[in-house]
Amino acid sequence: MKKTGALIVILAGLVTGQADAAGDASKGKRVFNKCKACHSLIAGKKKIGPSLHGVFGQKSGTAKGFKFSPAMMKSGIIWGPETLSKYLESPKTFIPGNKMPFPGLKNLAQRDDLMAYLTEATK
Repeated sequence: MKKTGALIVILAGLVTGQADAAGDASKGKRVFNKCKACHSLIAGKKKIGPSLHGVFGQKSGTAKGFKFSPAMMKSGIIWGPETLSKYLESPKTFIPGNKMPFPGLKNLAQRDDLMAYLTEATK
């Protein structure tokens, strides 16, 4: 019965987009060093890119105070750990025409670690 209960919790998290990221948040904090020159974790503080505060559950291209590309605004993506990870793997391929100049984070383990960190740091 314990396995069934755990499975229900995991499935509920996947449906709501709140499943725990599979990575290591402490390693993810180090991976975030690749992001922090352009992105802040402080609500409303934009840099070259928008603040990532509250990004999970947010529709792409809607963060206040930032001018997004038409491609980002039209993509209709709701950001969660899975969608953000796929985007960061290859931003130009995942949303063609977006303006983020980042070449991508190809290493899945690093993306998992980053998602674990962002899950906590962006609340």
